[in-house]
Amino acid sequence: MTVPSESGDWRTRLPWPGAGTHKHARGRLAVVSGPAHRTGAARLAARAGLRIGAGLVRVMATPAAIPVLAASLEAVMVEPFDGADDLGHRLRDVDAVVIGPAAGMGEETVSNLHALATTGAVLVIDADALSVFEGRQDDLFALLDRDDVLTPHRGEFARLFPDLADLPSTEAAAQASVRADAVVLLKGHETVIAAPDGRVAVNPNGTPWLATAGTGDVLAGMIGGLAAQHMDSFDAACAAAWIHAEAARGFGPGLIAEDLPDLIPGVLAGLAPKDLRPS
Repeated sequence: MTVPSESGDWRTRLPWPGAGTHKHARGRLAVVSGPAHRTGAARLAARAGLRIGAGLVRVMATPAAIPVLAASLEAVMVEPFDGADDLGHRLRDVDAVVIGPAAGMGEETVSNLHALATTGAVLVIDADALSVFEGRQDDLFALLDRDDVLTPHRGEFARLFPDLADLPSTEAAAQASVRADAVVLLKGHETVIAAPDGRVAVNPNGTPWLATAGTGDVLAGMIGGLAAQHMDSFDAACAAAWIHAEAARGFGPGLIAEDLPDLIPGVLAGLAPKDLRPS
């Protein structure tokens, strides 16, 4: 496997474990689940975060969703929470949080995001947690730090940045990143990643095999997993986009989102230092 130069310097900054590394040192990631009938997206994100190297991953859910999650997750831990304040309290020690995949478009998602913004964790904000702020974008932007990551597709992007929606993707993402003062990953056939300090990258290995439900949830989990390992958020988004697409390209026809987390190790093996590659 060849990593093209267009993908940038992120490959030299991927987090690899050392001989004395333990699970907490590899980063703690949390994923906020939707209700009991919509837990699949959180499970996809959590598995992807674990596969890309986060040492400890837990899914946070309302009590009603816990039995569904507990029956289908093993290494990923499951933890209930009771309202936004409790969520923020329970996650005060995590390194990164993914919120949005199938989270719901109600005020609970807004409240949860407000609580998470107080934890200091890197926030990867996707799907419902973006769309719920349509018409009140400034409320979302006020919560963000420069290392947080927004991961919209074109439709979600238009809800948050309607005046930028018709611009070319590179220009749109760059302007949106400055406005939000956060990293923006604009998904599409050429995914664009932009940081508020002016860095912009276009992912070079996109593939149509990713055009299937749930792949964006996997990507959000991958970004969160790398950010939890203290990789720079822009680099984490660039790396996750490339690894995500490379995994899909290697699988080809018939790919579904559930396949992707288990394909991540194969791509990572080709990127790893020689002493960490499988023998």
